[in-house]
Amino acid sequence: MGTSLRKMHFLAVSIWTVCCLCCGVQAEIFSSIGQMTDLIFTERELVQSLKEYIQAEESKLAAVKNWANKLDMLTRTSTSDPEGFLAHPVNAYKLVKRLNTEWSELESLVLHDPSDGFISNISVHRQYFPDEEDEKGAAKALMRLQDTYHLDSESFSKGKLPGVRYNAFLTVDDCFDMGKTAYNENDYYHSVLWMQQALRQMDAGEESKISKAEVLDYLSYSVYQMGDLRRAIELTRRLVFIDPSHQRAGGNLRYFEQLLSKELMERGRDNQEPADEKPIQLGTYERPKDYLPEREIYESLCRGEGVKLTPQRLSRLFCRYQDGNRNPRLLLKPMKEEDEWDNPHIVRYLEALSDEEIEKIKELAKPRLARATVRDPKTGVLTTAHYRVSKSAWLEGEEDPVIARVNQRIEDVTGLSVDTAELLQVANYGVGGQYEPHYDFSRRDEPEAFKSLGTGNRVATYLNYMSDVEAGGATVFPDFGAAIKPIKGTAVFWYNLFRSGEGDYRTRHAACPVLVGSKWVSNKWFHERGQEFRRPCGLTEVD
Repeated sequence: MGTSLRKMHFLAVSIWTVCCLCCGVQAEIFSSIGQMTDLIFTERELVQSLKEYIQAEESKLAAVKNWANKLDMLTRTSTSDPEGFLAHPVNAYKLVKRLNTEWSELESLVLHDPSDGFISNISVHRQYFPDEEDEKGAAKALMRLQDTYHLDSESFSKGKLPGVRYNAFLTVDDCFDMGKTAYNENDYYHSVLWMQQALRQMDAGEESKISKAEVLDYLSYSVYQMGDLRRAIELTRRLVFIDPSHQRAGGNLRYFEQLLSKELMERGRDNQEPADEKPIQLGTYERPKDYLPEREIYESLCRGEGVKLTPQRLSRLFCRYQDGNRNPRLLLKPMKEEDEWDNPHIVRYLEALSDEEIEKIKELAKPRLARATVRDPKTGVLTTAHYRVSKSAWLEGEEDPVIARVNQRIEDVTGLSVDTAELLQVANYGVGGQYEPHYDFSRRDEPEAFKSLGTGNRVATYLNYMSDVEAGGATVFPDFGAAIKPIKGTAVFWYNLFRSGEGDYRTRHAACPVLVGSKWVSNKWFHERGQEFRRPCGLTEVD
């Protein structure tokens, strides 16, 4: 192996080693767009470092080439008449000098490795690199967006998303990796969609590192797992035609054909129907059901296909100036309040946060963002969950005047005490960030949920929207069909408990996946203790 080839091999191995080392860090990068923005600048710095390395290698190579060209001419002369050449004492001296000193200097130049600075730079940043779990999480997020918003794989591949400002395309290899991620999770539904897209782009002439046989191998077996034997047979025959020596293809083909023959015999039919010639697309196969009973309703609300209020109900929605029952701090500048929903009553406050307050809250929260957790209903212990993809931080009123001012404003406008409320929780949603349908309050079968706080159940929720979202990210209520769009600077408020203390199960809600944009919110959850005279108990269970 030549010197330059060894250098390239060493550099490749070094980069691979760094990336492998990064996999050991539980980065959780993909769950916060806010933190992912730092990676943009990290990558820019690495590109600059890489360009400097290339320039150093080119300078080094130019020096070596110059030395070689100069000596090439000299040795042609010296070898034509060695004795005559050395008869000149200067030539004799310079030969000795070259071999004793200058060739050693050249050796040092060749052995000098300009990649050291580049590798060192990567090593500094590697602790912040996404890991394998991040890549898998981001891939699953694209699939979640695909399902929620009824987007086919081609829409993603060609960057056809609503509200996008920058074009982004997926290559054949990207689509293959998406399909492989799904395949490894036994998610054959999405594996089919993405392998089919990879095949479509390959058939259109796009070049790739992976072969068409590899794509057909995964696609044919995934189609078989979806119960489409005829199409699996056609795809496997195509695989055998492309690669007759493929290890599994021949055996799979015989097995699929035997299964189909058995199926036809059981139906009392001899002739095999041809495979469906229509290309596989979204809707060809039914998406498997999962653990969430209201999945279809929830996703339809996210798409804007929710319940529309009748004119009669709309006539009961009003806007008003809210002065907090003549609160002195709101008399001169009352809060603008709008009804979002009539029953249960949900209101939106306009101009609830200024741009300056929003930026300060984000500045305080960003360094502390950590993967958002949910409370285990049985143990009360906080843990991460796949159905909540975001990062959050908790801010105390004492740490900055802005937080204290925001807390006071929330108390003034709602009339509820923040003394027993939870700290202000700031959340930023990542790639496809979401929080599937959930209750904010604890149910009867969750006695340990808020026991450690000693302040009772969550009586109400106040939600600040701290960013606009180009597409997706709505707050939806599957039980009655409300869908509330995030609008920067506004806030929404609702009660989770009836006056009797019983939970209002209609308030089960969700944060829809963010399709395009970065969603920032902050929550304030009020608890029962301290509200006895601000929101007195009712006499009936559903008062």
